[in-house]
Amino acid sequence: MASATLTGMTGCARSISSAAGDKIDVGILFSLTGGLEIVEKSMHDATLMAIDEINQAGGVLGKQLIPVIEDGASDPRIFAEKARKLLISDKVATVFGCYTGASVKAVLPIFTQQRGLLYYPTYAQGNECPSHAVYTGAVPNQQVSNFLPWIMKNLNAKRFFLVGSNYVFPREMAKIAKIVLKQNGGEFVADEYLPLNHTEWGSLVSKVRQLKPDAIFSNVVGASTVAFYREFKNQGLKPEDLPICSTVTSEVETQAIGTDFVSGHYSSFPYFQSVNTPVNKEWVAKVKQKFGDRAVTHHAMECSYWQVHIFKQAAEKAGSLEPEKLRMASLGLEYQAPGGLVKIDPDNGNAWLTPRIGQCQSDGQYKIVDEGAEPIKPLPYIAYGETTSNLYCTAKGLDTTKFKPQEQS
Repeated sequence: MASATLTGMTGCARSISSAAGDKIDVGILFSLTGGLEIVEKSMHDATLMAIDEINQAGGVLGKQLIPVIEDGASDPRIFAEKARKLLISDKVATVFGCYTGASVKAVLPIFTQQRGLLYYPTYAQGNECPSHAVYTGAVPNQQVSNFLPWIMKNLNAKRFFLVGSNYVFPREMAKIAKIVLKQNGGEFVADEYLPLNHTEWGSLVSKVRQLKPDAIFSNVVGASTVAFYREFKNQGLKPEDLPICSTVTSEVETQAIGTDFVSGHYSSFPYFQSVNTPVNKEWVAKVKQKFGDRAVTHHAMECSYWQVHIFKQAAEKAGSLEPEKLRMASLGLEYQAPGGLVKIDPDNGNAWLTPRIGQCQSDGQYKIVDEGAEPIKPLPYIAYGETTSNLYCTAKGLDTTKFKPQEQS
């Protein structure tokens, strides 16, 4: 099969030879080492699991998917280096990967320049219209807009302490949280950010005790969550008196932290392992069969899984592996994921998802205490208004046709 050629923005050409013969090379780019390994290794595993399923069912366009695996090593600079290798040297058809907003910001210019395509499976802060990416994780209106009003009403909380790791996602989520709090009559008493992989949380938790907020809104990421939750309990703080309400702490972080330190606290995600549907029960059973009984599922892992199936649909719809055609073909696609019906929005390339709030139980699983009735439209520009999003997407030449969810069968 002749290789396809795309002309990049700089005028250079990138030859896609990844579909030669009976195979299609696809890039897998997650952290397999470093402080973010505790989350990203499971995302890597879920991606490979989906690839195996697709290959066993006949592949994509009659060809087998061949994963080209790289390790971002929890470092945005390494992510950029590996993304460049996958696109230029390996000439992969697409890349599945990245976890932090910092790693995405590091690689997106490379995907734009080389006219590649990234499927990004992580909850994000929004404020981007990715012309060379498809975002399948939650955006703030699917994770924060429902969460903070629920906390205020159900946990009788008004005064919030905002805490996060020191990079773009936690800071942008805090910006949005401040807007949502103001709209609902709440307030923040402080916001603090410590470096990724930071382990000395004693002074910050002491400050929390001094300020006596009603709740913690946490965007602490990766291995730092272990030290944060443990220090919180070690200083005598209890969830019934001061709950940590997180947009980041999922089942996999909870397992790493230890359930004794997380039980009673809350998280907001469109997916929890406890989602009570036949599709999810079957998927969880397959995950445990493949990776062992201690394996847990979580939102970013679930998105890592189902986005590969979206790629398959897009390739077969487009009849092509050219990245720009794949992205356009992805817009509007639907898939019955473990967490329910998902769809890629034609306005902005993000996913329609169902918001959920969970409380951690003593077994490390999350009891769903609030759940949306159906998937909702992603509004990545919630801090600035949807109009800004549509104007930006129009400037990028993207379709801004409104997308209505179809009825579930």
